[in-house]
Amino acid sequence: MLDFVPAPARLPSNMRVYAVGDVHGCLDRLLAIHSDIAADLAERPVAEPLLIHMGDYVDRGTDSAGVVALLAGADHPLSGRVVNLMGNHEDLLLSAVERHSAESAQLWLINGGANSLHSWGIPRTTPPAEWADRVPPEHLSFVRGLALSHAAGGYVFVHAGVRPGSPLGQQSRHDLLWIREPFLSSATDFGAVIVHGHTPRLRPELRRNRIGIDTGAVMGGALTCAVLEADRVAFLSR
Repeated sequence: MLDFVPAPARLPSNMRVYAVGDVHGCLDRLLAIHSDIAADLAERPVAEPLLIHMGDYVDRGTDSAGVVALLAGADHPLSGRVVNLMGNHEDLLLSAVERHSAESAQLWLINGGANSLHSWGIPRTTPPAEWADRVPPEHLSFVRGLALSHAAGGYVFVHAGVRPGSPLGQQSRHDLLWIREPFLSSATDFGAVIVHGHTPRLRPELRRNRIGIDTGAVMGGALTCAVLEADRVAFLSR
């Protein structure tokens, strides 16, 4: 049974959002979270459910390819009612496979990209110029098409956060994917409550202006899903 607490913003009464934090190749945990979401929907149907994956599907974990294949397909509990956001690790992947520069390739590799290559069956010795041809084209198409943000009710969902003082509609791509400070310590009213991942914590962070849901699934922590409805929030963890 979900343990709801007051949330810092509201959703319309006919809507529920399931926001899943940073997966990082942990396919088994993502499947378990999806199963929990399906069970909750079966027990508590809602007219407008929405599943949002918050980015960082790849790197560090053992099955980035499996995670991307799952999300690029339709075999999850809210097929057709899903928003997939881009994370900074998808940004690193695209830079590495599209720029063909030694710097972007090395940056991806040292940030967990070697595990992603392995999950696609690509030997570490494969030249970076060949990586794009070895990743399934539908997987690269999925990554290229990821959204940077999504708004629902009083919330805006982004991977990393926003820059205080900049209007929500004028945030830079880099900040949406990479920012930590000054976002994390800011008490600013951003104009909406920001739901984000990117910065791992031992447990979800529930603040007046933001909700952080990266709980370090690939670092010995849990994969967390925020369940937002009306003026309340609960958390599923796997």
